Amino acid sequence: MLSVVIIDYPNALQSAVHGLKELFLLANDCLEQNDSPQLFAINILKPSDTSAQDTSGHIVIVPPSLGGDYYLTPEPILTTYLTRVHEAGSLLCSACAGSFILANSGLLKNRQATTHWHFEKTFRQAYPDVNLDTERLLINDGDIITAGGLMSWVDLGLEIVARFTKPHIMRQVGKFLIVDTAKREQRYYQSFNPPFDHGNHSIIKVQHHIQISYQSSLNIRELAQMAFMSERTFLRQFLQITGYKPTQYIQRVRIQKACELLESSSHSVETITQMVGYENANSFRKVFQKIMGLSPSAFRARFA
Repeated sequence: MLSVVIIDYPNALQSAVHGLKELFLLANDCLEQNDSPQLFAINILKPSDTSAQDTSGHIVIVPPSLGGDYYLTPEPILTTYLTRVHEAGSLLCSACAGSFILANSGLLKNRQATTHWHFEKTFRQAYPDVNLDTERLLINDGDIITAGGLMSWVDLGLEIVARFTKPHIMRQVGKFLIVDTAKREQRYYQSFNPPFDHGNHSIIKVQHHIQISYQSSLNIRELAQMAFMSERTFLRQFLQITGYKPTQYIQRVRIQKACELLESSSHSVETITQMVGYENANSFRKVFQKIMGLSPSAFRARFA
């Protein structure tokens, strides 16, 4: 039997805590139906219970958070436990804000990881030594698995089932739950919400101009003049403040507007191309695919 420990910390998402338990119990049922022995033994622990726990947990899962700020400053008793079980060879997993708790323990240093895209800025500021990728829904880095969205605990659970059983068992569990077992990416669901509260009024002025005039032809020289800066200074400050080069930022604004139109209107892709400031539909499709991970038509089919 594989020991699965689910950490029920303060404000942990209870649907994830108990949903993961039930997902593994369902996997056990599927194994029995396929003439295989049950595999998963599930234990839900409070942080205070971990001090008396030995290091026999083969899989330890830190679920998402629903409110509160415990995940930002977890108790040392919990982070110490995570370090101990990891050193003993356990697989550590997190979903959504749970990755903050793993990072707080130091276990994600110089590692690839993901979290909810909404937390990207906060996570990067707190843990700059983590190779964060919020476009990906799930990152399996061998001994540590991190998942992104609030409901990504389902994807995480299925990933664990596939890893320790057989892919067809995972698909059987997914069919019973009626969830999509195909690979997904978090960027399918991202919205571009640039920061406007950074205090640099010259850059804010440019951001407001882009937000209003994204359909128009925008060039760096004119944007720099609007900010009363040299092009070099403007490029440096814009990248430092927003995290994007101006051309990348403009692309993000345009693609966000395109997503909204694809979801809410019946306009053709060619019409939307013109509406968001692109002249060539093929160029628009390439940029959309690069940023969203889906073609415009596939995005509309999934979300409209």
